[in-house]
Amino acid sequence: MKYSLHLIWLLAVLISPQLHTAQNYAQHGMVVSDNEIASKVGVEIMKQGGNAIDASIATAFALAVVHPAAGNIGGGGFMVYRPKAGDVTTIDFREKAPLAATPTMFLGPDGEVIKGLNHNSALAIGVPGTVAGMALAHKKYGKLPWKKLVQPAIELARQGIPLTYALSRDARGIDQWDDAPAFLKQLFTENGKVLEFNENWKQLALANTLDIIATRGHNGFYKGEIAEQIANYVQREGGIITEKDLNQYEAIERKPIHGTFNGYDIYSMPPPSSGGVTLVAMLNLMEQADVEEIPFNSTAYTHLLIESMRRGFADRAQFLGDPDFNEDMPLDRLTSKSHAVMRFKNIDMDKASVSDPSTYGHPYDGENTTHYSVIDSDGNAVSVTYTLEQSYGSGMGSNELGFIFNNEMGDFNPQPGVTTTSGQVGSDPNIIAPGKRMLSSMTPVIVSKDNKPFLIIGSPGGRTIINTVYQTVLNATLYEMDLHDAIESMKIHHQWLPDVTYYERHKLSPDVVKNLEEMGHTMTPRNVLGRLMGISIDQQTGIRTGVSDSSSPDGAAVGY
Repeated sequence: MKYSLHLIWLLAVLISPQLHTAQNYAQHGMVVSDNEIASKVGVEIMKQGGNAIDASIATAFALAVVHPAAGNIGGGGFMVYRPKAGDVTTIDFREKAPLAATPTMFLGPDGEVIKGLNHNSALAIGVPGTVAGMALAHKKYGKLPWKKLVQPAIELARQGIPLTYALSRDARGIDQWDDAPAFLKQLFTENGKVLEFNENWKQLALANTLDIIATRGHNGFYKGEIAEQIANYVQREGGIITEKDLNQYEAIERKPIHGTFNGYDIYSMPPPSSGGVTLVAMLNLMEQADVEEIPFNSTAYTHLLIESMRRGFADRAQFLGDPDFNEDMPLDRLTSKSHAVMRFKNIDMDKASVSDPSTYGHPYDGENTTHYSVIDSDGNAVSVTYTLEQSYGSGMGSNELGFIFNNEMGDFNPQPGVTTTSGQVGSDPNIIAPGKRMLSSMTPVIVSKDNKPFLIIGSPGGRTIINTVYQTVLNATLYEMDLHDAIESMKIHHQWLPDVTYYERHKLSPDVVKNLEEMGHTMTPRNVLGRLMGISIDQQTGIRTGVSDSSSPDGAAVGY
């Protein structure tokens, strides 16, 4: 009877009336994610009495089924939680290096990085953290039973979902990719045939894995048969993860990075995410400029953005890494107003600065992460960004387990002491070490005003995440844009090295581009920067506005 009731609930989620869009409004709870079904799952949990943490957990597991490019139980990420009452906190469930990892594990006999080894091999798989992170969040702040939160994902995997147009495009692309990993090659097939748009897509092995997790919680993934199967699979493929790595993995609750900007409080992730520190540092720097005299999207404004990003990412590369391995990171100094004053003084408003690879740089980040934002009827707010690294992670997975593994080891600095103009960094804070968490760009953010939640925001996009979120926060808090305009407005990206500014094609004036090039900036167009998922809260009425970035084909804002 239990499963028939869940099946009835699942059918209600799949065929409920289309009362939501990429932009939606609600009086009570809201979930905005990269997939409509996952957003609905989170909202249904809140309707059944769950809080924002419960909804975020259910959404995470649902995304692991319906959004395999980035939704995951084989990856990791970060959660920022702002309760209605009490202190803001964060949960770090970033992946870790296996205990057998070494600083030079990706180098050949010549001391150079072996091309592709730190991204496209089993050695690139970090110890996954998602299940541990969700379990810790539930233990400390959840309300409904754990199994109730995982069960919707089980039913989605077992009963199947209609293959969306975006997933069907992925399926065709993978089918035509001759060198696709074996697991990825069969992910969207049935009886040897590639599934097509709107056909029912089942994932029975994943359903069985989720069933064990639903029954046994954290230990269901990190101990016992699943842990054994993970270790056996990874080692068989040439990786180094062991059962001991999994047995010892724990998510960590950490104090958030807190900054202020224009009368707003900014809360985001501390290291091993670089997002919070870099975001606050850049906002502090922007506070030094007389932006009211600088027209939005003008040459001067865009130049100022680039220079603030250049300095934020320079500090990021030099100082940030896993805090458990870097006790002397100067976080207070980097996020201070005085540091911004010093940094602002050497900005020349008439020409571009020079990025010096002998001193600064950035680590590599993949670009297929996913973000979702949640608020419940009581005002508890959750901002979650989690990832597999690249799109579909390593592409590797066990047929018995049914999920894709990350390739996050590529986020470490692969060659100690070597920083290049192409963007490779060799600074000490992010060098590989056993049990170390790799540096990340993920930037889940909660902004509050007068001690009330104002904005819940985040984005995928690898190295571009920080800057995409940065500009959206600026748009909403400084320029008072509504959330839709804040998300859809022009975005640029500069990360110190390589010394290139990316900008969204057709959103920046050709005259501005020409002016910036004459000032010494290298300008390169991109079709899209980021895929933001956000919720804003009207400070007078409490109405929630949810917006899914137009670049997300399956994204949806769902509320009630």
